[in-house]
Amino acid sequence: MSQSTEKDLGFSHVALLVRDLERSIAFYEEFAHLKLIHRRAAAGAIEEVAWLADGLRPFALVLVASTSLKDTPLGPFGHIGIACGVREEVFERAAEADRLGILRSKPRDDGAPVGLWTYIADPDGNTLELSFGQEIAFTTRRAT
Repeated sequence: MSQSTEKDLGFSHVALLVRDLERSIAFYEEFAHLKLIHRRAAAGAIEEVAWLADGLRPFALVLVASTSLKDTPLGPFGHIGIACGVREEVFERAAEADRLGILRSKPRDDGAPVGLWTYIADPDGNTLELSFGQEIAFTTRRAT
């Protein structure tokens, strides 16, 4: 299907207001293993916009840079969840976050369907959850 006839449908993105776009991109590349897929200058109160994605599904984290707009951070409980490929990734990234002073909660395993998870604070105070063993894909398939 060509891009001109293809349509984005359903849950497509989450957008966060950030103060320092470079710092936020670096954070989500390191801790969430997202990749920059789009970046553009903007005008007015919005200075620049970046889209990051995992390349596994058509879903993006949109970072909107502004030093004049005000917003509330997502968290401390509200969060963006990223599933890791192996348990050790959760522990390794949590250890690095702890070393940097941005770990919000140590890794904890709550069993199925929640699995192993940890919370990390991003540069703007939003919460990133890293997990292993959550059953969202399986639950979604069963429900549909």
